Amino acid sequence: MPNQYPGPPPEQPPGQNPYGTPPGTPSAGPYGEGGYGYPTAPAVPTYGYPPAVQQPQPQPYPQQQPPPQPAFGAPLLTLGDIAVNGDTIVSPAGPMPLRGAVWTATDMSRTEERIPPHAIVLAILFFLLCFIGLLFLLMKERVTTGFVQVSVNSGGRHHSTMIPVQSRNQVVYLLNQVAYAQSISV
Repeated sequence: MPNQYPGPPPEQPPGQNPYGTPPGTPSAGPYGEGGYGYPTAPAVPTYGYPPAVQQPQPQPYPQQQPPPQPAFGAPLLTLGDIAVNGDTIVSPAGPMPLRGAVWTATDMSRTEERIPPHAIVLAILFFLLCFIGLLFLLMKERVTTGFVQVSVNSGGRHHSTMIPVQSRNQVVYLLNQVAYAQSISV
């Protein structure tokens, strides 16, 4: 059987690696001949191989300009989307002079007093044990919902904003802020 394997293919002379580089090519790689399955050294650096050239030195940044200053300073007071900066009131309606401004605050909130759901559950549970559970029905909670409307008139312009509130303390705080704005508008 002339073509029986294992052995080199018939066109290869015996004793030579059939998977090696062809004769007359220089061997590539650290393993002698760069045959099948052996890595070869790349002629040009590729991905994963860093170049042997020194990295360029970083250049100093040119002189940078300072960031632009805002048109208005830090606000003294903000009420919703109305801000008081120095001697100017800034609102979506445009800037208005602070001197002579007319401020109006309208409390449009309501406060409800009700028995909380957990008090009803506790009253039912303890009613079965003793009549003391009925004392849980005396528990009350106050819930405030609504808005405070703040309006400002100055320099021929008018702006009004609605600020949501969830407690009486917030209502009192907003009314005090409007009183402060009125005092600095004189």
